[in-house]
Amino acid sequence: CLRTLAAILKQTLKDALVPRAGVLKKLLAPLDAVLEGFYNAILLHHFDSYHYTSPYSEATNNLISFIDLLEVLLASRTELELPLRCQRILFLKVSYVLNLISSSIPYVIKKKLILLLKKCVLYKSREDARSGSLFLQTPSLCEDMVALSNAVLQVVNLTWLNQIPLSGKSSYFGSSEAAPGDDSQGGSDQTVLRALSLVMLKALEFKIHNSATEAEIK
Repeated sequence: CLRTLAAILKQTLKDALVPRAGVLKKLLAPLDAVLEGFYNAILLHHFDSYHYTSPYSEATNNLISFIDLLEVLLASRTELELPLRCQRILFLKVSYVLNLISSSIPYVIKKKLILLLKKCVLYKSREDARSGSLFLQTPSLCEDMVALSNAVLQVVNLTWLNQIPLSGKSSYFGSSEAAPGDDSQGGSDQTVLRALSLVMLKALEFKIHNSATEAEIK
């Protein structure tokens, strides 16, 4: 069901001949509360169980399918003037994702979630993209970015970063081993390192731009 919904959303976003906003609203509005319930139930699940120890288990594949759906929901947000709750939930309840990243799930899922966070902090509404402004103009997006930034800075200020592995032996076309002649094995995953750094820098930037007092900025 998750894969089917994600596929329909992707196709709708690609189709230039359909009124995308109308189609997306008709499709997502009835599912709004359901998808938020899914988000709460799936991401608050106890992920330290044996079901998630293998990157090839059914439970892991289901979780990856849900992350793919979250990614499409984020992309579809630009089409609606007022985003639905299911398109905002990733920002408003990002602590679930942060907790999941520091759990014992397979590295491939951690990496996927970190790259999704990177897409969140780089996201701009259509109006903001057109204006070219460095500051967000859309009230709902500004509110969402502040919520995401607060949550990220809160965990970074604790020991969250110490729990994030920076090497899971990057996959080489389905293999967990390095390609012959490649000496990068054992090194840090530069993609994850860059993405994490960008998420933290952007969180700081949003926090500073939206802080009321100089003391809060410091």
